[in-house]
Amino acid sequence: MPQTRHSVASVPTYPAGAPHITGRARGGSRIGAHRHAEGQLVYCASGALAATTAYGTWIAPANRVTWTPPGFQHAHRCHGDTDVRIVVLPAELCARLPRRPSVCAVGPLLREAILALTDRHETRPEVYARLRAVLVDELVETAEQSLHLPEPRDDRLRAVTELLHQDPAQMTTLAEFGRAVGAGERTLTRLFHRELGMSFLKWRTMLRIHRALVHLADGRSVTDTSIACGWSNPTSFIEAFTTLTGQTPGRYQAGLRAPRTTPD
Repeated sequence: MPQTRHSVASVPTYPAGAPHITGRARGGSRIGAHRHAEGQLVYCASGALAATTAYGTWIAPANRVTWTPPGFQHAHRCHGDTDVRIVVLPAELCARLPRRPSVCAVGPLLREAILALTDRHETRPEVYARLRAVLVDELVETAEQSLHLPEPRDDRLRAVTELLHQDPAQMTTLAEFGRAVGAGERTLTRLFHRELGMSFLKWRTMLRIHRALVHLADGRSVTDTSIACGWSNPTSFIEAFTTLTGQTPGRYQAGLRAPRTTPD
């Protein structure tokens, strides 16, 4: 089955029958909100990708893959020089995979299956189908490891998260935010758990990690990034970053600078 190549920044819908798409995108490149009848897996062999849906934003460095089921509106933004691999899954192959957008860890076999599917210019249909079946099997067995930043619907909670988006490094307490937006600390605490499924401190940490991924992709040092994102010292930042992403900030930056694995 022939490979279909397109500029990553201009993919509003899949061409009929396109099995996959590959391309390189500069940091800051965006794909506007759109949806597909098929499911899509997006993997960055280098760089990082943010995917935004109505449920919030996911970010996937090179050890994660994003999954968007058929019919979900989504948008993407690339961070760093990004080697993007998109594998298209027909709707009939999506039943075993999550029904909502998600991010999964990429182990060695899953990575090689994605690269094999997207590197080959010509692949016999039966070979392609077997490789894709291996990919689906690996995804079914892979635990979700989501760098998901959910966004609220309640106006009071949205006011708080917008203030944090403006300055993730601020040390404002939830009680202080409550006074600013006209809501009690207990009310906001309940709203964080009910709407976002996590505490105020965990949501703020996830926001800071998202921002740190962007700063590192832009070439800022680990020390400068830790300060800009609100950590008191680089050691505590490295620990939090490694816990949530599965790799150190230095290894993440090294992956962003990885040599090209496909032609432009």
